Amino acid sequence: MSERKLFGTDGIRGKANIYPMTPEIATALGRAVTHYFQGHTKRKKPLIIVGKDTRLSCYMFEQAFAAGVCSQGGEVILTGPLPTPGVAFVTESMRADAGIMISASHNTYSDNGIKIFDSVGNKLPDEVELELEELVLNLQLMPVKIGGELGNAKRLNEVFGRYLVNVKSTLDNSCKLDNMRVVLDCANGAGYKVAPMMFDELGAEVITLGVNPNGQNINSNCGSLHPELACEHVKKYRADIGICLDGDADRLTVIDHEGEVVDGDSLIGLFAKFLLDTGKLKKGDTVVGTVMSNLGLENYIKSLGLKFHRTKVGDRYIVEYMRDHKCILGGEPSGHVIFGEYATTGDGCLAALKAIEAMKFYDNPIREIIKEVKLYPQLLKNTVVKEKVPFKDVVVFQKALKAAEKTLGDRGRILVRYSGTEPLARVMVEGEKLDEVHEICNNLVKILSKELGS
Repeated sequence: MSERKLFGTDGIRGKANIYPMTPEIATALGRAVTHYFQGHTKRKKPLIIVGKDTRLSCYMFEQAFAAGVCSQGGEVILTGPLPTPGVAFVTESMRADAGIMISASHNTYSDNGIKIFDSVGNKLPDEVELELEELVLNLQLMPVKIGGELGNAKRLNEVFGRYLVNVKSTLDNSCKLDNMRVVLDCANGAGYKVAPMMFDELGAEVITLGVNPNGQNINSNCGSLHPELACEHVKKYRADIGICLDGDADRLTVIDHEGEVVDGDSLIGLFAKFLLDTGKLKKGDTVVGTVMSNLGLENYIKSLGLKFHRTKVGDRYIVEYMRDHKCILGGEPSGHVIFGEYATTGDGCLAALKAIEAMKFYDNPIREIIKEVKLYPQLLKNTVVKEKVPFKDVVVFQKALKAAEKTLGDRGRILVRYSGTEPLARVMVEGEKLDEVHEICNNLVKILSKELGS
């Protein structure tokens, strides 16, 4: 497969207004997406849904992308702020040809990104992204549209209501949220309207945080990566659960009734047991994780009589495997959880409802339910790199890595990879002994920093 020049593990992402996240690239991508889907639709003019989160730069990118669509003869519906899973759902619900989410997910407001969904809400496979890259970088490959061939755009801010109704419908009718107190942190992001509305309409008492976006405060000391304030509020208001979404609301962090963060892998273990006990999963079915999933989770899944499969990092790779092998549960420790029966992508609001449904089913706080998921000590550290040199070419590092792997044996594992969206090398070490894990991880990060850092 050709080297990717624009797309990373989750669309195109980078500093807003710096290549490749520029209005010019957004316009070219709008043209490319429209041209590609013109060859895959019965419509005369492809219909493209464009959603966004609350970053200041989203205004620039939605207009630039829409201009590209219109110039290539497509029609655009601008939804305004809408969670990533909402864009995926609305794309299919409105029978559009493609959906676009403008967001850099959990990154700071100065970053932005563009994710693309097909007509049924699935992220595009690598080969299609490469085809789009070729068009973006060679605009002469696309015909110029003129006159009546040009497209148009309109804004429909109320489409988030479709998503709201859909997410609420995933909650079992027997599960009532009356008399339940929920602390909800929306990260000043795409879920700031729809998530509080969802819990309120379901009867819960909602204490909200991160619901006042100003274009620059998305993910800033709030949301799934910064749950500290939400933890304090859970304890202060004696809430039953805390839910922290990220900037585009496709992932979540759960906080138990004692104000403690629930590990993302523990949450996936809980969902596996819940779906098994409610008959959604049966013995021998497969739960999908990634190479980053904890070894303890894998052992727990297998102890339930289920299988566990690991994919590359990225929820789209999980979804692809789930779709191809008819799996109904997958997820990442970062908080992306995919319920294949209901959604084609990670969905923080949906996962939050399922966590509450599990609490009601077992009649226990979430902390009690996850106790049987015994995770291995795991440490993940990042170091900034100047260049993403293949790890096999860093001789000093390779020597240290082999020695560390020999030390751990089959009692742990080491994973080293580059971020698909940032200039970072990530080192993950897992093992039975916490001290050993720290020592190995710190040593490997130190070597990478010295060999590849600034």
